Amino acid sequence: VGGLVRMNGGAYGSEVADVLETCEVILPGGEMVTLPVGDLGYSYRHCDLPDGAIVVSARFRGRPGDPQEIGAEMDRIAEAREQSQPIRTKTGGSTFKNPEGGKAWELVYAAGCRGMTHGGAQVSEKHTNFLINTGEATSAEIEGLGELVREKVYKNSGIMLDWEIQRVGRP
Repeated sequence: VGGLVRMNGGAYGSEVADVLETCEVILPGGEMVTLPVGDLGYSYRHCDLPDGAIVVSARFRGRPGDPQEIGAEMDRIAEAREQSQPIRTKTGGSTFKNPEGGKAWELVYAAGCRGMTHGGAQVSEKHTNFLINTGEATSAEIEGLGELVREKVYKNSGIMLDWEIQRVGRP
């Protein structure tokens, strides 16, 4: 939940900010606070969660509806993801933010990065905005591959992709 809350993850016409009510976070000093969604400054794939805060729980607002219709929609979305994304592999999810007026996966594909590898990391053949761990990739290999992709996309299109994945730790 922490990554989704912090980055305002979304898909299929909805994002975290649409359904989040509050989140409990631990601040770097150890204090636990409850933050309402209105205090988080949500925008596309971003929120203003305090630096170093760790989300420990979140409260979401559901929408009432017919259980069969909700189940059918969940099945439709699951099938769409199965067909278009490498959900049965080790990934960090969508890797790069969509640039204004474009799609990151199209830029990665056009730059010739589909299937590109760096150590145990690979650009997915199924969806080029996913970096996958083929088995024993290190975080440095995943990040290194992402940087190589960013460079190739920039050389091909003049667009520097921004990371969507929140990277933590030492470079």
